[in-house]
Amino acid sequence: MAEKFVLATHNPGKLKEMAQILEKFHVEVVMPADLGLDVDVEETGTTFAENAMLKARAVCAASGLPAIADDSGLCVDALNGGPGVYSARYGGEGLDDIGRYRLLLNSLCGATTRAAHFACAIACAFPNGDELTAEGRCDGAIAFAPMGEGGFGYDPVFLVPEMRKTFAQMTAEEKSSISHRGRAMEKFVEKLETYLVK
Repeated sequence: MAEKFVLATHNPGKLKEMAQILEKFHVEVVMPADLGLDVDVEETGTTFAENAMLKARAVCAASGLPAIADDSGLCVDALNGGPGVYSARYGGEGLDDIGRYRLLLNSLCGATTRAAHFACAIACAFPNGDELTAEGRCDGAIAFAPMGEGGFGYDPVFLVPEMRKTFAQMTAEEKSSISHRGRAMEKFVEKLETYLVK
């Protein structure tokens, strides 16, 4: 079994989360930069799963180690599922998180539904060609105005009705227990456990 897995991200928060989850498998999780790699993958997939696998395969090929990647985004019913795989680039390169969610709120003026969901796909590519994937989603609605100080991205405007809070109003524990990434991760860990002990 591999001692190291590479996490295809530049986000230290994601690395910390993944390291905690995988420590029970006695696996060390590193970022590409820790190995002196700078892998820039063009996300040309039309689904979150395709984009996650593109990243995992590229980092696996560059490092010779198993690689894990995720891709996620916000899908809004009134926007025909948009911004979807373009969530991080919604509105163009010049916008920051606040600019993107303001654009989203403006786009929904007069919309008859505010239903939306966050989706996440996790992919793992192994040097021997084996691959694992898992997906998760969290259903909710787009709030009429941003609420809360936590989280990032669209969190201040993504309302989870049963919690009566946006993602940005939740504690990290509350969010991870119901989030798209938390649900995808749960499924992924089950698949990985089965794979590693076979």
